[in-house]
Amino acid sequence: MSDTAPRALADAPPEHFDCLIVGAGISGVAAAYHLGRQCPGVSYVVLETEDSFGGTWWTHRSPGIRSDSDLHTFGYRFKPWIGPPIATAEEILSYMGEVIAENDLTPHIRYRHKILSADWSYADSLWRIAAERLDTGATVRFTANFLWMCQGYYRHREGYMPDWPGMADFKGAIAHPENWPEGLDYAGKRVVVIGSGATAATVVPAMAETAGHVTMLQRSPTYFRTGRNAIEIAETLRELQIEESWIHEITRKKMLYDQAVFTEMCFDKPDIVRRELLGQVRKVLGPDYDVEKHFGPSYRPWRQRIAFVPDADLFKGIAEGKASVVTEEIDRFVADGILLKSGEVLKADVIVTATGFNMNVMGDIAFAIDGKPLAFNETVTYRGMMFTGAPNLAWVFGYFRASWTLRSELVADFVCRLLNHMRATGASSVEPALRPSERDMPLHSWVDEADFNPNYLLRAKDLLPRRGETPEWSHTQDYWREKDAFPAVDLNDDVFVYRRRARAAQAAE
Repeated sequence: MSDTAPRALADAPPEHFDCLIVGAGISGVAAAYHLGRQCPGVSYVVLETEDSFGGTWWTHRSPGIRSDSDLHTFGYRFKPWIGPPIATAEEILSYMGEVIAENDLTPHIRYRHKILSADWSYADSLWRIAAERLDTGATVRFTANFLWMCQGYYRHREGYMPDWPGMADFKGAIAHPENWPEGLDYAGKRVVVIGSGATAATVVPAMAETAGHVTMLQRSPTYFRTGRNAIEIAETLRELQIEESWIHEITRKKMLYDQAVFTEMCFDKPDIVRRELLGQVRKVLGPDYDVEKHFGPSYRPWRQRIAFVPDADLFKGIAEGKASVVTEEIDRFVADGILLKSGEVLKADVIVTATGFNMNVMGDIAFAIDGKPLAFNETVTYRGMMFTGAPNLAWVFGYFRASWTLRSELVADFVCRLLNHMRATGASSVEPALRPSERDMPLHSWVDEADFNPNYLLRAKDLLPRRGETPEWSHTQDYWREKDAFPAVDLNDDVFVYRRRARAAQAAE
């Protein structure tokens, strides 16, 4: 076991499962559903740190929390979404609760279980997992043949907070959306929201309804898309009384097609897309507003995530005078607000730091292989879901330019097919390995910064696995390619190194 593993474990023997799923968020629930459907007879458990399911939608409590992508594609392919495309956290949690109840997943989920360590044994072809029960403080042990990481990619209780000078001097309240203080009173008060991403675009209009005034303070602009919080084709099909499962499938295909066209336009005709995006904002704010300064980024569209602003509520709040935008750098915090480098002081009673999050790598779990710590930044990723030198392990990392759930279900299909293949062939373990012809392939950071470069990835790039120069050895961000490529993967390809238990024991020796 690694040095960070608990020294004293419970005397009870470990509980064994064929598959252990980490996390009961959108990915973990998808994994449990598909494992139950596609791998009958496989025993599994879902361990979740929080008190309930939902992941982001459970932990984030800031005002107005909502999706920034449509629920027709963010929702599961097997469960029709019948609400508005941009949904609140409450609506998403209700939907996930229905999935869990309808598919009898509750007996498989154990809440308040924080995984501390995971150690793979080649001799036994098992993961040995230690977890802390947060309700009792006891350490409990599990063994599993396969470990499926669905915990997300950031620390839910620790948002990214820059260390600005003078923060201790500020006399008001400072709140981060990931650690929202219960009962924070901002009615009638001056609020400054630092940030310009999807979270800021959600928090600003929500707080502006009751605050005295809300200022969105950004160092640089972000692209946004606007439109009605409705999908015309879904409304038309419902008027025709088409069955909801058909509406769901047709609407998903239409949304995916539109997303593909838009993404291609961002690469092929970025100037046209830029004009269209800024034109949407200008329609609401008027010709006299400096849209270019406050909403015209220097990078091409889709180099960072583009959030959808339903019914243009952020821009309507600005047009009505409830909110405003300041594009300027911070010099320091002062007693009554924020001193900008221009010399202006933004007066504030409440400051919200919508400054992003801190990534974790594999849940901040102490991983080891036969007792030797596993450093994921020394591995190479196989299609963004498996890693060289890490047997019987899969990771769900979704898309940046499409809904996270789309990749969750592609990975689920692949893992279930892999598990069935291993069971049919008698394999006890599998891990990807570079072929001899690929061993001299140049390796790069997890994500191509010229393609997509959000700050949270750049801050963590030294912790993430490496990628190669082919789609097989990278996280491509291309749903439209992967939806065909994943099902076509040949599980007998020599990229997969299989072992039976006897061979695994010999390898360990």
